[in-house]
Amino acid sequence: MKHTLSLLLACLVSMTTFAQETLLHCGKIIDTQNGKVLKEQTITILGNQIVSVEKGYASAKAGQSIIDLKTKTVMPGFIDMHVHIEGETNPKQYLETFTKNEADIAFTAAEIAERTLLSGFTTVRDLGGSGVNVSLRNAINSGTTRGPRIYTAEKAIGTTGGHADPTNGFKKVNMGDPGPAQGVINSVDDARKAVRQRYKNGADLIKITATGGVLSVSKNGDNPQFRQEEVDEIVRTAKEYGMHVAAHAHGKEGMQRAIKAGVQTIEHGSFMDEETVQLMKKHNTYLVPTLSAGKYVAAKAKVKGYYPDIIIPKIEKVDATLKKTFTMVAKSGVNIAFGTDAGVFPHGENAKEFRYMVDYGWSPMFSIQSATITNGKLLDMEGKLGVLAPGYLADIIATDDDPTQNITTTESVSFVMKDGLIYKK
Repeated sequence: MKHTLSLLLACLVSMTTFAQETLLHCGKIIDTQNGKVLKEQTITILGNQIVSVEKGYASAKAGQSIIDLKTKTVMPGFIDMHVHIEGETNPKQYLETFTKNEADIAFTAAEIAERTLLSGFTTVRDLGGSGVNVSLRNAINSGTTRGPRIYTAEKAIGTTGGHADPTNGFKKVNMGDPGPAQGVINSVDDARKAVRQRYKNGADLIKITATGGVLSVSKNGDNPQFRQEEVDEIVRTAKEYGMHVAAHAHGKEGMQRAIKAGVQTIEHGSFMDEETVQLMKKHNTYLVPTLSAGKYVAAKAKVKGYYPDIIIPKIEKVDATLKKTFTMVAKSGVNIAFGTDAGVFPHGENAKEFRYMVDYGWSPMFSIQSATITNGKLLDMEGKLGVLAPGYLADIIATDDDPTQNITTTESVSFVMKDGLIYKK
């Protein structure tokens, strides 16, 4: 027994002795807490955490290694609050509902996850899929596959015929009558059960479709789709289970019902107006603009046959107001969280959102902060994600240029570290 204990003690001492610190010599770093760019800094990492951030280039001591990023700008890993990691836009996407098995979706999602990570997004919030996203989250967390840290809503909750009704566009014999287990509700009781089912299935948060949607096979893209008492019950039940609620919403009335109910974020907000902005400020609600999705679908709508005909007028309606709406929003001071709706456009191109934000009036630094420190707080990971500081997780990326001077450099990340492990160098 004593011999066994001695061996265990020796192993523990050995593990401690050989735990190696890594020094990153950074030409510049983005200080997301203070909105500053700092020059010539050394970040020290032990395991999956940042130990220190110090001015100058520290010399390596015994047992330390150095990674030279002196020509790079270093910042926290990006966080995308709105992705759909189980699939990706293509001309056959509506047919794939009938041809892809769950295993097909899983293999696709695994490839997309790695692509997303290598583009500099070390954390994402997946806002609706088949449930494969829960298994993928678990596989990434266990180290079975590579990808960003995933917070998932599992299956989004909608109403019969609403944006998240999985049978929209089916022929009648295949429509059936999906209910709360499938994420479709029509009453307060249904609302409560659907939230509890998402919790049972392993969701981290709840996503609702508070209005019609642009890409669903239905006519209206912005009408309200929940009664006030239904969305109230969703948010109430979600809070009881320790979950936030994200609300897909394009139209004013649906947005306002969701805001009054207490959702954390409004996704899209295409027809946002001053009244809704003020309501968001009152309730401390965040807007996730997803500008990338609007830009992409507007371009693809011009390609004959890419989308079903019923969708084209909805795309054109959103496109007509996009610039006016978000130029107003940028000036309004409403809370902004970075999110893209990746999957509606190709995954891995998430960082294009930064250039669109800057085009509409947000500063480069604000845009970077929205994708780091802001989103870290919204994920209840304040003190762990979104900042380069002692005690934070070592989610670190680097670009060849300074994004506060050239925002498009975020689209070609050259170094990626997540949880202290290097995935791209």
